Amino acid sequence: MKTKSFILTLILILFFQPAAQARTLHHPPIPTEFANQEKVSIIILDQEKSEQDIKKLVQSVPNLELRHIYKYALHGFSVKGREDDIEKLSQLAGARLASPVNMYRVHAEESVKMIGGEEVRGLFDAKNQRLTGKGVKVGVIDTGIDYTHPDLRANYGGGYDLVDQDLDPMETLPSEGASTLHGTHVAGIIAANGKIRGVAPEATILSYRALGPGGSGTTEQVIAAIDRAIKDRVDILNLSLGNNVNGPDLPISLALNKAVDQGITAVTSSGNSGPNSWTVGSPGTASKAISVGASTPTMNIPYIDIAGQILRLEPLQGSVQWDFTKSYEIVFGGLGKKKELKNAKGKIVLLERGELTFTEKAINAYEAGAEAVMIYNNTKGAFFGNLETEVAIPVTALSKANGERIKKQLTKTKLLARTFIKEEKDILADFSSRGPVTSTWEIKPDVVAPGVAINSTVPGGYLPLQGTSMAAPHVAGACALIKQAHPDWGPEEIKAALMNTAKPIINQKGKLYRTFEQGAGRIQVEKAIKTNTLAMPASLQFGKFKLADRMHDHSNYITIKNTSSKQQFYSFSIPHAEKGLSWKFPFSFYLKPGEEKRVQIRLSVDPRLLKKKIYDGNIILNAGTQSITLPYLYVLEEPNYPRVMGFGIGKGDKKDIYRYEVYLPGGAEEFGIAMFNAESLRFIGFLDWKRNVGKGQLLEEIGSEKFPDPGLYIMKVFAKKAGKEDSIESYLFVNPNGQLADYDRGQGA
Repeated sequence: MKTKSFILTLILILFFQPAAQARTLHHPPIPTEFANQEKVSIIILDQEKSEQDIKKLVQSVPNLELRHIYKYALHGFSVKGREDDIEKLSQLAGARLASPVNMYRVHAEESVKMIGGEEVRGLFDAKNQRLTGKGVKVGVIDTGIDYTHPDLRANYGGGYDLVDQDLDPMETLPSEGASTLHGTHVAGIIAANGKIRGVAPEATILSYRALGPGGSGTTEQVIAAIDRAIKDRVDILNLSLGNNVNGPDLPISLALNKAVDQGITAVTSSGNSGPNSWTVGSPGTASKAISVGASTPTMNIPYIDIAGQILRLEPLQGSVQWDFTKSYEIVFGGLGKKKELKNAKGKIVLLERGELTFTEKAINAYEAGAEAVMIYNNTKGAFFGNLETEVAIPVTALSKANGERIKKQLTKTKLLARTFIKEEKDILADFSSRGPVTSTWEIKPDVVAPGVAINSTVPGGYLPLQGTSMAAPHVAGACALIKQAHPDWGPEEIKAALMNTAKPIINQKGKLYRTFEQGAGRIQVEKAIKTNTLAMPASLQFGKFKLADRMHDHSNYITIKNTSSKQQFYSFSIPHAEKGLSWKFPFSFYLKPGEEKRVQIRLSVDPRLLKKKIYDGNIILNAGTQSITLPYLYVLEEPNYPRVMGFGIGKGDKKDIYRYEVYLPGGAEEFGIAMFNAESLRFIGFLDWKRNVGKGQLLEEIGSEKFPDPGLYIMKVFAKKAGKEDSIESYLFVNPNGQLADYDRGQGA
């Protein structure tokens, strides 16, 4: 499957990282300095300026192009020009941040029932109306919406297209490029009201199309959409989009925080780059937004027993259920080409991922008479995928390690496999991005919600999809219900209600997921609406402790509010004991109805006694008959987060100009993009190289003359600081015309 746009290329590059990192590439020599290049940056102002003043300011620096002026989401504007001119403009403007533009990518009924959506239908608001989201405006920043869909047209309240700059935020149609469906799916989870009913089926949906053909868009478009949503006074704002940059200071995260300051409850997906730590991406890193991870609804999961070895199979989206329990022989069918499947009839076929799409492999196996298909990954770890069309046999995914183990056994002996089904729910999806957030050490995601096999609306019908993109709108819909029930509650109260009443979930080994994996847990909307207490903020970070400190104290303050009609008694339970830690909580107290109290929680740490880099857990607040879980986190020294992330390269705004982007959480004394021959691993040269690069996002434009001769190359993107070097790897394919081209290594769909 060929990639269609810069963003798809970026995802492909990132996907190959695990395989590429196994290679050994030596540090190349330092090159000469690179010339200053044009770039696009967002200038964030300390003080608000009029549109006329901004235009005059930009005109005062020759050769700069003014692109967007932001009035609500940020006080600022975006410009294009040379780096030194942008720096000069920043100084003249007294700006606190000049950030490069980033690229963003879009990453029901059973799930609605699971979070308590059906129980809520029996509750009423102060006007004696059922809780359905009626009267609440939910903005959806996405690929647009098919507002003609029968399940959505009654709820559609208008919107704006930031891609085409008009009042028609329809999804991208096939005639306009790579068609989209993501925004319609998201809107259906929130407020479908027809064959499918969303979480808040009578909420009003306002659509902001910020992502165009293929589902990609820029920071400028997304911030412009946030700006428009603030102007339109939406109550709830959903952003099921993001990148893989784990940083709190990207403009889109700052803009989302600003929207919250304006009274909007902002909900965003955490990202689909799990299961490792430090993978949550912007805008899921926004402090004041509700960042959402993905859990599973109730699902029947097939397991396979091969000679006593029990393996969990991951059904591909669109696969029929694995509903047989008799034993079948397993055979290896290579990549799934027709000529490799001559012995597949009546058997389970093990296939390697690559070259053909998942659908092509499955159809070939079905036509060869196979009973089921298991596809194992060709890079480290597991994977999730979709079938493009329905196939009459089950199709499942395996990790590379498990697949290769079975393949090796098949060379020695005949294998029989017995399958059985287990019902699972509330399991954190492997793809769900985890925190914490770099530099602020905040807990993200804040909560989780169902995000696997979620059936919802798409143009022309319905389709099950998965991702944190599907989890976030469950929370947005829940926020709409809470807002209807408690119209006087603002974003902080709504966020606290969801987090205070969330259900902490456990993994398949029976252990609680870490706080930076699940936040407070899976949402329970009925309990959130009925909560008798709000504790704000709903999670606590105690910062970073240094080994050199003899003892270190850190305090956090929370506001506790009695939202019930009765006086309530409050007390804290001491967390699980950890050597080197001591807690100090306030004495027990009473609060009258509507009364609130600000209390201090103090943590004393002796770093010399600590063994780990990240400490987290839960503080329990006993609030009358209710037990509230408050996640906490602190770190020791510099934890092992990636020093370089989010690399991508694609076409720039001019002919033969290309743009790369990368995020450096701590900056770098030395940064470079070294190129190596993909076959021999011989060092070819640098695509770029710099010294003393500042912390945050780096975006640079380069000419095609920087590219090597036509061929396939490995790029080692490295950052070096204080003697420590981190790197990531991706691929560069230069075509015979000397231009960057899409590269398909046969991964399948």
